[in-house]
Amino acid sequence: MKTEARNLLSFVLIFVLTSAVAKAQSTATYAKYVNTFIGTAPLTDPKILGYELPKGWRSWAGLTFPGTSLPNAMVQLSPMTEYGSGAGYEYEDSVIYGFTHTNKGHWNLCNIPILPMSNPGATFGSKFSHKNESSAPGFYQVYLDDYKVNVSLTSTLRAGYHRYVFKDNTNRQILFDMGKANSRVSTWNIKQDGSNAIEGFQGGENVYFYAIINTKITKLDKTEEGKRTGYAVVHLADGNTEPVELKIGLSFVSTANAKENLLKEIGNKTFKEIRAEATKKWETILSSIQVKGGTEKQKVMLYSCLYRSFLWPALRSDVNGEYTDANRKVVKSDFRYYTEPSLWDTYRNKDVLLGLISPDVTLDVIKSMKDVGDKKGFIPTFFHGDHGASSIAGAYLRGIDNFDIKGTYQILLKNANTPGGARPHIEEYISKGYISDPDVKNPNVETKANAGVSKTLEYAYDDYSVAQIAKKLGDTANYRILMARSKNYKNMFDPSTRFMRGKLADGSWITPFNPQYPYYEYMYREANAWQVSFFAPHDMKGLIALYGGPKGFESKLDSLFTVPWNPNYIARNVETMIGQYCHGNQPDHEAPFAYHFIGKPEKSQKIVDNILNNLYGIGDDGLALSGMDDAGEMSSWYVFSALGLYPFSATDAEYIVTVPLFDEVKWRTNNGKFITIFKPNKGRDMTNIKVNGNDLKGYFVSHDLFKNGGKVEVVTK
Repeated sequence: MKTEARNLLSFVLIFVLTSAVAKAQSTATYAKYVNTFIGTAPLTDPKILGYELPKGWRSWAGLTFPGTSLPNAMVQLSPMTEYGSGAGYEYEDSVIYGFTHTNKGHWNLCNIPILPMSNPGATFGSKFSHKNESSAPGFYQVYLDDYKVNVSLTSTLRAGYHRYVFKDNTNRQILFDMGKANSRVSTWNIKQDGSNAIEGFQGGENVYFYAIINTKITKLDKTEEGKRTGYAVVHLADGNTEPVELKIGLSFVSTANAKENLLKEIGNKTFKEIRAEATKKWETILSSIQVKGGTEKQKVMLYSCLYRSFLWPALRSDVNGEYTDANRKVVKSDFRYYTEPSLWDTYRNKDVLLGLISPDVTLDVIKSMKDVGDKKGFIPTFFHGDHGASSIAGAYLRGIDNFDIKGTYQILLKNANTPGGARPHIEEYISKGYISDPDVKNPNVETKANAGVSKTLEYAYDDYSVAQIAKKLGDTANYRILMARSKNYKNMFDPSTRFMRGKLADGSWITPFNPQYPYYEYMYREANAWQVSFFAPHDMKGLIALYGGPKGFESKLDSLFTVPWNPNYIARNVETMIGQYCHGNQPDHEAPFAYHFIGKPEKSQKIVDNILNNLYGIGDDGLALSGMDDAGEMSSWYVFSALGLYPFSATDAEYIVTVPLFDEVKWRTNNGKFITIFKPNKGRDMTNIKVNGNDLKGYFVSHDLFKNGGKVEVVTK
């Protein structure tokens, strides 16, 4: 009878908590559509991937986390099911090893793992079921079967709030698995502070924390302190039947700052109050976009993608304004210091979306990048290219200008011209107008080289971006030089094959040449020739001319989406294919819109609709994405495309018009005005565009719409 009674109690507990989640979601007008589990499931279908997954592989799809965070926060509090995985949580797993406090979905972070335990065995971790798991923006809940603990999590900008309901109120413990993170842990320490607080440090990412528990600590056990095999266990006093609550503040400066962050942001507030504040903040973001029509799945995808677009970059300064700068010195400023954006991924659309909805965050992100530039000599880059140029220029041209634009511009010029700095091989690029690759016999996917084609194309676009700032600042000389360099993409075009093709140092074409073969660094960056050969968003007229005009361009573009992918060409991250087009990675994300430039928007629309309807929310559970979310780039592509406005060239303050998924879209601009985008007909082939009742010439609308408000009517047949 005791066992039956306990099982009944557990069932009632889970039912009550699940009901509470449902009630909270019902009061959230837009957050209720967000499914934070989208992107956590694996993509396995070879018809979508383009190849059969080799044994032991998991596709790099999604890599999102389901836990709690506020927009662009320092804390991302989420379950950990596998260390070394993209975001620490993989939907197919059945064991949770802890709850970590930082996350990007990029094989790093996942700091300070904490796990409540009851009578643990020799190993740490508990089985769980998705039936007893739930989430919402700013909230996560799961029942740990082995420890019989119901865990609820919420968070503020810099602090996390854990709530544990133990079935057994004796021998309760909390594991601080300090030797573990997705980043390499160099060292760690932990100590008790008074009767109910813990403070410590985890080296590698260098994160400090201060935690207060509402239950007396009887003992703190430490095993191999400072080592990656080490951990600490907090033993709690028996007798207290109330839920155990652990409030933890983080800082990248000191434990004192972590404590101050915790006391200022949570203090004596209840779990319910903190969660309500989190919901309110997410509602403010999500309510910027309101839609009518569309299916339930389309609404779920829209708001889930909008949610994921605001998780990164992450806050790094404390409530007192202090942060650890690029020189690892503690400084204080009057702006919020953020991590650099995931620029190679997000400059294309996510950084634009952030500026449209949270311009105050974008402003401080730019100031943060300038701060790095002041101290390191260069504006930071990420992974490849120099796309801080586009991100900053795009924001500046859209009216986010309350920063030292002249000083920032000078550093961007240094990025663009100085050897040994932000742009590898910049000497060759300037002198020859292209970047070469070595002559390699039998290159393979992993061949290490210069990615000269991709770099040349990307630097050309980055030059164009800096040129736009030069133009606005009246620097005519640099404007002319940079605009001339922006045409360097043409130097990679081989008219005999009609592809962007790699060159040797002497200017001859690399042979043999297979345009379908994908490379990580040889000639191309995470792409093949097909996927980069349509990239010149700043000069589509010039690109079309290379192909012999509209007819030749159309023919080649048709082939991009129809030439079958070779299933023997396997490169992780170059996946999810429509012909040779790869939506699972970024390099060709502009290509579906390219038909607009030859007056064939209906062809673009068919490709865009295929992607929107078939490559998001896929797989057995509808929780897989077609590629890595990459700090929100994949999500932002969906948001813009579903709404009918896409920043084809992120630097330029204009948007290409497509047919929205929804009958009506209302977009509240950051100055409180509204843009209404509507389509009176059900058809998907665009025949005309009207802006404020007037026929639009071409397919682009100006950013003035976001300044003044207005109506865009998309006429279809």
